[in-house]
Amino acid sequence: MKRETRADGWGWSLVALLLTGPLGACREERPPLVDSSSQVRFSQEALAFPATYVGASREGAIRVVSAGRSPVRMTWNRLQGPFAVEGLPERVGPEEEPSVRVRFTPGGLGTFSATLVGTDEGGRTVTLRLSGEGRPVPPCPTPVTCHRFTFDAARELCVEEVLEDGTGCDPGNACVLDAVCRQGQCKGHERVCDDGNACTTDACSPLDGCQSVPAPPCPGDGACQEGWCEPSRGCQLRPAPNGTFCGEERGCDLADVCVEGACVKRNPPDGFVCAPASPCQGEGRCHGSECTRPPASVLVPDWTYDAAAQDRKLHDLLVGPGGDVTLVGFFERPVLDAAGDSPVEAQVTGRRCMLWNERLLCMDLPQQGKVSLMERATAAPRWSFDLARARPELAQKASTIFLARLAVMAPDRLAALFEAYPAGQDSRTPCRLYYLVVLDAAGGMVSAQLMEDPLLSECNHPHPFGLASDTAGDLYVTFSPTLNSVAPLRAGAPTLVMAFSSDGVPRWRRTLPFPGGELGLVRGLLMPEGGSEPLRTSDGEPVGTLPLKLGRAVATHQVLVPSPEGATVNPDTVPPESPRLRGYAVPGLEPAWMYQLPKGASFVSKELRLGTWPEGGARRTMVLGFAAEDSKPVLVGVRAEDGSEAFRCELGYTPRTVPQLFELGPGTLTLMDGATTCGECDPPFADSEARFQRFTLPKLEPAEAPWPGTFGGPGHDHHEDPVGSAP
Repeated sequence: MKRETRADGWGWSLVALLLTGPLGACREERPPLVDSSSQVRFSQEALAFPATYVGASREGAIRVVSAGRSPVRMTWNRLQGPFAVEGLPERVGPEEEPSVRVRFTPGGLGTFSATLVGTDEGGRTVTLRLSGEGRPVPPCPTPVTCHRFTFDAARELCVEEVLEDGTGCDPGNACVLDAVCRQGQCKGHERVCDDGNACTTDACSPLDGCQSVPAPPCPGDGACQEGWCEPSRGCQLRPAPNGTFCGEERGCDLADVCVEGACVKRNPPDGFVCAPASPCQGEGRCHGSECTRPPASVLVPDWTYDAAAQDRKLHDLLVGPGGDVTLVGFFERPVLDAAGDSPVEAQVTGRRCMLWNERLLCMDLPQQGKVSLMERATAAPRWSFDLARARPELAQKASTIFLARLAVMAPDRLAALFEAYPAGQDSRTPCRLYYLVVLDAAGGMVSAQLMEDPLLSECNHPHPFGLASDTAGDLYVTFSPTLNSVAPLRAGAPTLVMAFSSDGVPRWRRTLPFPGGELGLVRGLLMPEGGSEPLRTSDGEPVGTLPLKLGRAVATHQVLVPSPEGATVNPDTVPPESPRLRGYAVPGLEPAWMYQLPKGASFVSKELRLGTWPEGGARRTMVLGFAAEDSKPVLVGVRAEDGSEAFRCELGYTPRTVPQLFELGPGTLTLMDGATTCGECDPPFADSEARFQRFTLPKLEPAEAPWPGTFGGPGHDHHEDPVGSAP
């Protein structure tokens, strides 16, 4: 496979002047004879070659003519350096005009000259002045992995070729060893990580190599056998502690409890735990035949950051695996570890950041058209990728290049979608170009392509409102025309959905009749925010119809939960009363359950999250959302498996808007409100100065789930998480 890229920036073209053909500009059909001390003359007295790439050749032709009436014998001097002559005649007869070819092959940069001298038998001479300039070979674009670019000086083209199979390559992944090129892709064998401890999970980070973390809890076996881990043997079983619940009977007069490894019915003693705790209420304990609980408390924030008070345009938040909070905004300097004792402010602006491989990945940082990976605690750069520098032939088609969206495809694959104004146009133009670039974990380029479709060629500012990938690493992007020209952009209709393989190869595309929005993925279903029909990821065909829009849905392996009907995150929209939350079985989408708030209460935000909370000796997956009860903000937890209520906890703060964004960390919930611009646009809440608050909820944890919510998952990675077991 070869791809050709023209090298621009030179003042001449070889369309008419071929490097390997006659130099037409140096010839005349019937040139005038010039003065000479010999009766033999050249058809012209000088031959000037146009600028020529070093290592390339140009050829020109001249004629030798004789004004005499008898043949003349000639001798010629030897030329040195970059000039060579072929076809010099030893004898020139009357009416003869032998053609002589002159070649210019510069071996270095600069100007060159020489003189060709011919001498007849009478000692008379004829001369031809030669000159030319050697120019540097222009740089070719940066090749993608397992490809190379070579400059073909004869055609003035950078030619891309696939490297031969077996050529060593850099996979951009510390977990791939002995990588070689195979059919244009860098392949190797997986690095095996084993620390010899059966109680740890040994994993490989594409950036950091082998790492070990505590393994998940060992499963039990039966009602009263709990799992535990022994480092040399792995998971073992032992009797559960006496008094552990083991059946449905949980009253204070009679309860199913474990006694010496067996499930039996007993009359529990006073102080026996008869009801689980919630984030805002302690566990219930038996007092005689009554299960009593302490009064519920109001959850109050333990940290607040008011961006408006700081005059900072911050309106997005990320929570790292250690609970550290990062605040970012649209062309604003990120604030790292914002809730810690010593926050760090990045020195340059960026926008639309996300977490990847435990680092911070930001668009247009440190300048437009770049994507940078930074250390989460210090903002120290790990790498930056600049599309214009890597692929200048793409940049030549554009006046300005900047980032539109990012999405994780895998731990070692990142989709970077670049946006550009066409060459010769500025930000006032509604026309756009889009380049899809796939990068590896080290910022190396795996593929790069111009995205093409009739909808994208329309000058109505088509914009990518959704970008997501599934567990196979296949990518999905939605484009829609925009209804305004200034960020945040509102989506119009229709919506173009495009599907690509993990290597950036187009798979299918489909046009939908509604405005674009975010995308979610679970078990072969693609969930467009503005639609009510999930699409099959295999071919884009719809799979059933729901009675409400999907919104920013969340999903376990078994249940899909759309946003509450009519709920919003926009500050200027009053949502209709929405007291219900619905769950649908996946992948068939049959109704699974419905949760109803008490009378007078209503869900207020379309944002949902999946978290886990301990109940009955195990962790249960909860759907978390926000409601209002008597104008008071309330956090609601609904069990994902059956839609039953786990808790409703009042939040002790005065709302500025509906809750617009929230993230879970280990034992924390961080909430954003107060953004004044559109949140169902792109970039969400651009230029707003929002308020951030953190609530400490010691037992609440982020869920391990395929699609836990909040703009595409933990840290906004827009990737369907490859969960090993059903939550």
